[in-house]
Order: sequence, then C-alpha cells, then structure tokens
Amino acid sequence: MISKLDRDQELNLYHQALNLRTARQELLSSNIANADTPNYKAKDIDFSSVLREKLSSTTNTTQVGLTTTSSGHISIDPTRIPGGNLLYRVPLQPSADGNTVDMNTERTQFADNAIRYDAIITLIKDKFSDLSLAMQER
Repeated sequence: MISKLDRDQELNLYHQALNLRTARQELLSSNIANADTPNYKAKDIDFSSVLREKLSSTTNTTQVGLTTTSSGHISIDPTRIPGGNLLYRVPLQPSADGNTVDMNTERTQFADNAIRYDAIITLIKDKFSDLSLAMQER
C-alpha cells in the first residue's frame, strides 16, 4: 500500500508544491528581514516554472550554492530550489541605498504564499481522509 502512495502523482504534486511553498516563504522572510540592509536585492522564484521543472525531472540534483561568512548565518536548504530559478525583484521605487525590498510587495507575497501553503495542506488532508475512508469500508 505504501509503495502505491509513493507512485501517486497527485501526492507527488502536493509534496513538491509544499516544499516549494516552504522555500519561497523562507525567501520572502529573508527579504522582509533585510528590508533595511543596504544593497540587499529582494529575491523570489517563479513558482509555476520551478514546480513544472521539479515534476518533469526524475532526479533533482541541481542545487543552489550559498556561502556563509559566519557560523551564525542561516542558509536556505539547497535541495528545495533548483539553481538558475532564483529571481531578483525590480523595485517599483528605487532606494538611495540600493535596497530593492518593497515592504508592501513582500507582505502581500508572504500572505499570498501562506494562504496557498494552507490550501495545499488542506488538499493533502482531504486526500488522506478519502484514503482512510476507503480502507475502512473494505
């Protein structure tokens, strides 16, 4: 039974989408945290294209190489976002210090991503409820 769940394409879609939503939330959080950092460039991903790429590839070996200069730095899990898909936001209103974080945009994207994350969780919960119900009826 478990092996059939591993091959379930719908569950794989939910799994990949949930991982990407989590990674995107980390990126958006990083943008918000660095809103006052001079020359910080706001980052994001094109969710649809990254998800499509993850679902089409059988092995996800592409990784983002991040370098930290201190042991206290938090790094993003490199297995979540394929390299080359990290995008930088174009600021609507450029700042004097070179920072491209627009707090209104970041908050909106953060809230939108959180809602979509919750929707995926609900879909997964419903899927497993249906499976549980089907097993009980046997």
